[in-house]
Amino acid sequence: MGSPVHRVSMGDTWSRQVHPDIESERCRQSFDVERLTNILDGGAQNTALRREVESIIHSDPEFSLKENYFMSQRERYEAGVRRRFHVQMLAQRLGWLENGCELHYAYRAISGDLGLGLHSIFLKALRNLGSEEQIAKWAPLCEKFQIITTYAQTELGHGTYLQGLETEATYDADTQEFVIHSPTLTATKWWPGDLGRSATHALVQAQLICSGAQQGMHAFIVPIRSLQDHTPLPGITIGDIGPKMDLEHVDNGFLQLDHVRVPRENMLSRFAQVSPDGTYIKLGTAQSNYFSMVEARVNILSNEILPVLQKACVIAIRYSVLRRQSKLRPSDLEAKILDHQTQQQKLFPQLATAYAFHFLANSILEFFHDSHSAILDRDFSLLPELHALSSGIKAMVSDFCIQGTELCRRACGGHGYSSLSGLPSLVTRVTASCTYEGENTVLYLQMARFLVKSYMQVQASPVSTSQRSLPKSVAYLITPGLDRCPAQRAADFLHPELYTMAWAHVAVRLIKDSVHHLQTLLQSGADKHEAWNQTTVIHLQAAKAHSYYVSVKSFTEALEKLEDEPAVQQALKRLCDLYALHGILSNAGDFLHDGFLSGAQVDMVRTAYLDLLPLIRKDAILLTDAFDFTDQCLNSALGCYDGNVYERLFHWAQKSPTNAQGNPAYEKYIRPLLQSWRSKL
Repeated sequence: MGSPVHRVSMGDTWSRQVHPDIESERCRQSFDVERLTNILDGGAQNTALRREVESIIHSDPEFSLKENYFMSQRERYEAGVRRRFHVQMLAQRLGWLENGCELHYAYRAISGDLGLGLHSIFLKALRNLGSEEQIAKWAPLCEKFQIITTYAQTELGHGTYLQGLETEATYDADTQEFVIHSPTLTATKWWPGDLGRSATHALVQAQLICSGAQQGMHAFIVPIRSLQDHTPLPGITIGDIGPKMDLEHVDNGFLQLDHVRVPRENMLSRFAQVSPDGTYIKLGTAQSNYFSMVEARVNILSNEILPVLQKACVIAIRYSVLRRQSKLRPSDLEAKILDHQTQQQKLFPQLATAYAFHFLANSILEFFHDSHSAILDRDFSLLPELHALSSGIKAMVSDFCIQGTELCRRACGGHGYSSLSGLPSLVTRVTASCTYEGENTVLYLQMARFLVKSYMQVQASPVSTSQRSLPKSVAYLITPGLDRCPAQRAADFLHPELYTMAWAHVAVRLIKDSVHHLQTLLQSGADKHEAWNQTTVIHLQAAKAHSYYVSVKSFTEALEKLEDEPAVQQALKRLCDLYALHGILSNAGDFLHDGFLSGAQVDMVRTAYLDLLPLIRKDAILLTDAFDFTDQCLNSALGCYDGNVYERLFHWAQKSPTNAQGNPAYEKYIRPLLQSWRSKL
């Protein structure tokens, strides 16, 4: 068993003793927690390296998050930039590479509370969309922080609909320059991180106009602030967009460009070029310029979105074995709230989802890596599937993580409303993920277009279409299925083959239904755009079912690889079962609709589901410990490894600046108010 020492110690005296209520949960271990941590990390060597980096980060007070809850927006921004500065100094001193694991682990240790985060998005876009010459010129400047960069795509009037972006880049053949211009107020770039106060250069997405013709969205490197004194350059109007729901360490900004000129070489040109005379040379597809967004969506799954739900589960489940409320029997002591079935029903599906999404994010990342080099070499055969998967899965993961994190917060009662619990900031932080890198409804519909196209391919030539000719993620569209579920008892629903088949059946039916409604409208005379708009609700439902099927399938495939780890496999299989069955119960109407499940079978699903809860209860703390978040990373009074919740919550509250300052409102308002009543008495 691994030592827990690395997880503990916030420098508090009571951390030297673990609360007996949480210690008892760790005494009966049905599997090796350390082994599961290694599996989640991708190997014991990765776990060791991560802990080494965390030790370095947490030993340096510059990286402390303790004061975050008491800081103003300006202080949060400055602290984020300060941490970035010190991380870069560390990286230089220790030889950490820009794309190395060490910087990734440092980011996790600081909970992503770093400034200048869009700098890496710029670099990824440069490497995906730039020519080798452009990468050779600009990448070293970025890596050494000789320039500070951001990615400017979203506008005041347009976000996910990239074809509607209004910023223009008009080629001037006489000077061999692009004239970058914001022709309207709504063309103002709005929301890019690090734009408000930090960046010196922006990768501006703009509509290319050359030889009098529009060529769609392309990326241009635009200097925006002086490298001497950081003032805006001529033609640049720039600033911070103001208060936000969260992410206060990020200076989201606005940018207006007034006929700003940049050299021809500043248009990223891996997939498209403009010759000196203004001739447009297309080297890729219309979608290839979106490739950097695909990579961003894939990376944020495991780097930004999923860790929030994992942390929320750790905090809420640990707190739930320490908080006692009500008696299960009159003669008993008050019970741990995690012993109440209703609390288990709130939290365990979120824990199961966190694990399901871990393996799902890994499989999407693996697919991206398999496709990446081919796409850079202009083989775009896998890009449609990659784009569809990254869109739909990002939408599903962020939707579920937002809902799950809020459920975890509510499950902690009043203390979950305290910022010191760490939960409110997790909720407000992850809430942004339903919008950034693509609004979720739009992303689901992008997946739906891919599903419709794939199903129509099968429909057009059912005999000649084979599983090999279909993209892997939709190969099940031609797999013969059953019209009725064969389950005869609750235990049958604990077979992964059965519930994976059930999800495949529902996804196929909904995709088929969405195509049928679309074709019916087209045959009645509706044009294709109107027909699509009138069926989007049905397409959305199909995309969600397909995404859930993909997640169930990836979880079951991950379990199959753990046959040499029977104890870990058993613990994870219960979570996989719960995840699949919770989805069925939450969408029971879709399974009952065509009689695939009967009412009696839905009752069996519920029985199997409820029977899983006490089994997972035994392993709940161990399964959250396996995520291996340090106390410093969690930054939660409720979620620390030692379980001393009430001491820490009381101690942290004493540190609030309001308890050390006077009360100006007393002299101005409270005292006169009290005295006004006294004079009448």
